[in-house]
Amino acid sequence: MNIVITAGPSSEPIDEVRLITNRSTGELGLALAEAFGAAGHQVKLYLGRLAQFRHSQALYFDRNEDLNRMLREVGNPEAVDLVLHAAALADFQVAAVHTKGQQVTQPKIGSEHVDLSIDLDRKPKVIGTLRDYFPKALIVGWKLELEGSRQDLIREASRQITLNRTNACVINGRAFGEGFGFCTDQGLERTLASKRELANFLLQWAEGVRGRR
Repeated sequence: MNIVITAGPSSEPIDEVRLITNRSTGELGLALAEAFGAAGHQVKLYLGRLAQFRHSQALYFDRNEDLNRMLREVGNPEAVDLVLHAAALADFQVAAVHTKGQQVTQPKIGSEHVDLSIDLDRKPKVIGTLRDYFPKALIVGWKLELEGSRQDLIREASRQITLNRTNACVINGRAFGEGFGFCTDQGLERTLASKRELANFLLQWAEGVRGRR
């Protein structure tokens, strides 16, 4: 199979020096790439540039827009069999920085400014473009939540699948509890205890579904 994997954090600039990012390390992306690669599949791994875990064959991105462009430019997209979209992408971007009611536009915001505030705008979701880019692929999204119940998170996974025309969603975070859950439009199908166990399950699932097609 031809596999596309996204992983690690995106970043959003505050000025030309400072960034907003998140705690994603890219470790899961490497586990996925290694599991599918070891099974003989062709893997393209797209990693956030600030990921702590690195891979010699990875392609690196900064902002959501960078990843979106790179995915749009994948050669022969109809030959992609599986997309694992595990990247922790930004939900917001910096619209403006203010101090005492005045906008600050310095390339590097000076420490002389006090009472700074940042205005954020919502960013479009990359996951919403994946079905258009890869019409024949199995597509798996990710959903991490810290608040709410496990059932709330399962409902959010179902909503993500329906809205973005994906095949499945992996859920995790405090709202889920330990480990990971694998959801389809039928609800929670499987629980996995570790990244390695999740990677091996996704390998078996994708091979099984492709074998039946």
